[in-house]
This record gives sequence, C-alpha cells and structure tokens, in this order.
Amino acid sequence: MPETSQRRPANTGSHQLPAGGGIDPHWHEEHQIVYAGRGVLSVTTDAGSWIAPANRAIWVPAGTLHEHRAYGETALHTVGLHDNPLNLHAPSALVVSPLLRELILAYTTLAGDADERDRMRAVLLDQLRRSPQRPTYLPTPRDSRLTAVCRLLQEDPADNRTLAELGREIGASERTLSRLCKTDLGMTFPQWRTQLRLHQALRLLAGGDSVTRVAHQCGWGSTSAFIDTFRRAFGHTPGSRSA
Repeated sequence: MPETSQRRPANTGSHQLPAGGGIDPHWHEEHQIVYAGRGVLSVTTDAGSWIAPANRAIWVPAGTLHEHRAYGETALHTVGLHDNPLNLHAPSALVVSPLLRELILAYTTLAGDADERDRMRAVLLDQLRRSPQRPTYLPTPRDSRLTAVCRLLQEDPADNRTLAELGREIGASERTLSRLCKTDLGMTFPQWRTQLRLHQALRLLAGGDSVTRVAHQCGWGSTSAFIDTFRRAFGHTPGSRSA
C-alpha cells in the first residue's frame, strides 16, 4: 500500500528544542527522517551517536531505540515513513540538498489538502533516494579497555596523547588497542578521535563559540587545520551559516 497523507505516520511534525534539551530514549513503529532546520541535533543508540548540522539528516529505522539531544536552539523536523525507500536497516547520516531541506520544512510544518501533501511527499522521497550517505557516526566501544581510552578523550577531546601513551594509563598495549579499534569500532584510532572532535566541535559551534576557540578546545594544531578537516567532513566551513 503506497504511503499517502491519509496514512501519515504519527511521528511526522516539527517542534522546538531548547539548547541542551532532548527527547529521552524511545522508538517508533515507522522509519523516521530526523532533521534540524536550526541548531545541531544528535541521535544516540546503544551502538553510537550520529550528529546532524543543517546539511545532514539522520535516518532512524523502525524499532530502533534512540534519543535526541539539541545543541543550540534547535528546530526539530521529523518525517515518518511506513516503507523503507532507502533500504537502510541501520541509522545513517544523509546529505540534505537545498531542495530537500525546503521539502522537509514544508512537509513537516505546512497544512495542505491530501493531494498537495501526496505530491510533496513523492518529491521528498525522490530527493531522499538521491541523497548520498556521509559519515557523522561515532561508534560506542564495548570492550572495557577501549571504553576507558575513549572516556579519557571524551572528557578532553584536545588530549593529544598517542594510543601507546593512553594505553599505558589504562594498562593495555598499543597493539591490543589498535586491534580493538578495528574490530570494536570499525575504524582506526585516528579516525575515531577525529570523529569525536568533529562531534564536539559541532556542539560548541552551536553554542556560539568562535571557530578559533573551538579549534583549540578540540585539539587541532591550528584554526586552518580545523577548518580544512571540518570542510572535508561536512562540505562547508565551520563559520558558514550551514554550521
């Protein structure tokens, strides 16, 4: 049965989240697209966290236990989907084009007759299918040794100690931790640390911190290095309006 406005999922709509606010762990019977029209939003499951600036949306499959957290005053827009047009079975971050952004905002906020909503939804789904995935994922470690290392960096993202130095503090070898990063996190230690720093950078920028201050707080050696990493990850500079 095709999705129509008569079957509009209950988890479609929009509302405001205050800075630091959020939605406690919950799940939906339908799939969901989560988008922050303003501010920065994170979605966290037991597997890890995804973070979405203004040019990203997060796909949350049906039945996934997750929670939201807002950084800066955030306009939360959600689109519920009975079907799975993307054939994705795990959360993922999607690139939001200018057209897709306007479709999400309109569909979740504007009233209209059934035919108008059906047409808008059809175009929105077409745009979603064309949206490439871009990683904004920070996996959660499960091994206790790796958890201890990751906690040290979460407490201080600017900590520049090597994996060997961090391992000595928690009593594990660099070789063991490096192997655990690949098997437990699915990425190398430098990749995980960069993702952690980018997540923290988005949170701080949403709170109004300057680009220079964020670069320093998150451990980049220079502001230009931070800007370059940020641009490659999100497609725009940290000082742009999209951030």
